[in-house]
Amino acid sequence: MIKVSIIVPCYNHAQYLDEALQSVKEQTYSDWECIIVDDGSPDTTALVANGWIEKDDRFKYVHQENKGLASARNYGISQSSGIFILPLDADDTISKDYLAKALGAFQEDASLKVVYCKAEKFGMETGAWELKPFSLFNLSQENMIFCSALFRKTDWETVGGYDENMRYGCEDWEFWISLLKHGGTVKQLDSVGFYYRTHDVSMIKRIEDKHYQYLLDYLSVKHADFFVAQQGSFFTLQTKLEQVKKEALNKLKSEKYVIDVFCKRFFGFTVFGLYKNEL
Repeated sequence: MIKVSIIVPCYNHAQYLDEALQSVKEQTYSDWECIIVDDGSPDTTALVANGWIEKDDRFKYVHQENKGLASARNYGISQSSGIFILPLDADDTISKDYLAKALGAFQEDASLKVVYCKAEKFGMETGAWELKPFSLFNLSQENMIFCSALFRKTDWETVGGYDENMRYGCEDWEFWISLLKHGGTVKQLDSVGFYYRTHDVSMIKRIEDKHYQYLLDYLSVKHADFFVAQQGSFFTLQTKLEQVKKEALNKLKSEKYVIDVFCKRFFGFTVFGLYKNEL
């Protein structure tokens, strides 16, 4: 069998960790290890993790000083022995057949680099998590692949892992761009395999404007080749913007003409004429 390493970083989410690890324990696919990465958490992460290690030796615990999510994932993966990697945040869960189905997809299609699934929200907000379908163009606009997708450890090594400069967030988005911009295909399973816990304030909402701008600027510079390939050069984008403005102005003029003809025909005045008289 092919071993899968499930990487679970944890920082101040000890109260949710049992649920995440229980969903790992219940996998129908059995050849896995689960590495719990304590990212210098001040809560009871270590205590909860040790309880699972006593139940099942496929669970492992490692600790580092707090360095952020990207660093914690990288550290966990560096300690792993699996051929495939599945990140799982400590407050989320996966379905019992997720590993089996995702590995089955890889076995059917050697060109795949990433396999993910449909997702549902639970917690403060519930229901299907509607995301754009994957394409490189869509990826150049926003991230539509959540962190809990399956990929090969060798591909993680090739791109240098998660970029730890993305400390404020969006590290998944950057990782998928690095992984996919030079080729490889992506498959979304036609079943719900990932459950995303929603809180009062999501991580993306907690990112300050200045930090979010830094992340976007950093992405734009690091992956300029990708964004130009998908959206065109800055000159091309400017030309497209001018064209959109021109079309919008022409439409506005056309609509104003129709309104004026209507008003003159039935009321004896034009909207544009009234506007001029008010000036």
